[in-house]
Amino acid sequence: MVRDGRLARLVDSDPFNLVIAGVIIFNAIVLGLETFPAVMESYGSTLSILNNVCYGIFVVELVLRFASYGRRPQDFFRNGWNIFDLIIIGGVWIPGVRENVTLLRLLRLARIARLLRFLPDARILLSTVVRSLPPLGSIVVLTVLILFLYGMVGWAMFGEELPNSWGTITRSMLTLFILLTLENFPTYLEEALTVTPWATVFFVSYVLVAAFVIFNLLIGIIISSMESAREREALREAMDKTGPEADALARIREIKEALETLETDLHLMQQRSEASREGPA
Repeated sequence: MVRDGRLARLVDSDPFNLVIAGVIIFNAIVLGLETFPAVMESYGSTLSILNNVCYGIFVVELVLRFASYGRRPQDFFRNGWNIFDLIIIGGVWIPGVRENVTLLRLLRLARIARLLRFLPDARILLSTVVRSLPPLGSIVVLTVLILFLYGMVGWAMFGEELPNSWGTITRSMLTLFILLTLENFPTYLEEALTVTPWATVFFVSYVLVAAFVIFNLLIGIIISSMESAREREALREAMDKTGPEADALARIREIKEALETLETDLHLMQQRSEASREGPA
């Protein structure tokens, strides 16, 4: 996805991105001012004009980014942020949306989220959250299983004497869920000790298994996802580079492909040579 030309260097330059980020922040201020009735009464038409000017700048930016892909416009859609921008900016032209005031306001509000595009660290954090979702499903299942098992044990041990906290499996699981954050841990432990001295073993084992083990697994998943997100972000930036660095990357890929092709041809020639020697025999 290498792009050439002055237009590509323009839309990827820091000054251009700073200007667009400034417009996004200015547009957010305008949207915030529109929530004040007194301001709208005095400057409503001015704010509407400013909002339209910001939208016009966003449209020009989107057109320039699309044009920067030159003869390969399909590569524009390989970047998720480009698709996001297209939906946010071009959404107002979708039939049915322009007539819906609520949807229009949501689209205008979503323009502020485009600021993440110009903040690399924020992009990495967002990508980390997205990439953490599939592994988090297993953590959720494991957490529910632990809550259910300990909930049943807690119901059997304290259900009759402490019905408000342990009277049913749902109340037991809710109490244990609160204890995941160690909230009111001394209070629950003190109440349970009035029922049985084994409460200490129950609560300590639960804290070790649930609070510490699950949180450590969660942290491990997030760290792994963040490393993967950083690698993908670095690869994306490398693929989007223009100029001599992009040419170097393209040449490296071409050389690698040529070597792979040469290796395949040599392997086929070797096989044919061996077959020709075995044939007369």
